[in-house]
Amino acid sequence: MSSYKAPDFNERIAAAKQAREKALEKLRDRPAVDPAEAAERQAARLAKEAAARERRQAKLAAAAQHKADQRAEKQAAAAAPVKPKLSEDEARALRDARYAARKARKK
Repeated sequence: MSSYKAPDFNERIAAAKQAREKALEKLRDRPAVDPAEAAERQAARLAKEAAARERRQAKLAAAAQHKADQRAEKQAAAAAPVKPKLSEDEARALRDARYAARKARKK
């Protein structure tokens, strides 16, 4: 059994030329594109691009609205009155009142 002999440079060039000629021949044998079909394809592509552009713009508008809503919420939170801090005695009294109410509900 003989061993594998790698093709030399000239053989590779000839094989590439033959493949290129075969591809060109295949391309020449294809029928020409019908102009009406080409126009239809282009119209479909343009419609698809327009729809994608509108979706992108709607997404950007929604993101901008979301950011504006977040800013408004932050401003409203900053403007909201702050609860006064209860003293230790007042906090204890509120806790005791909640505890008493819970005990009363259980009875």
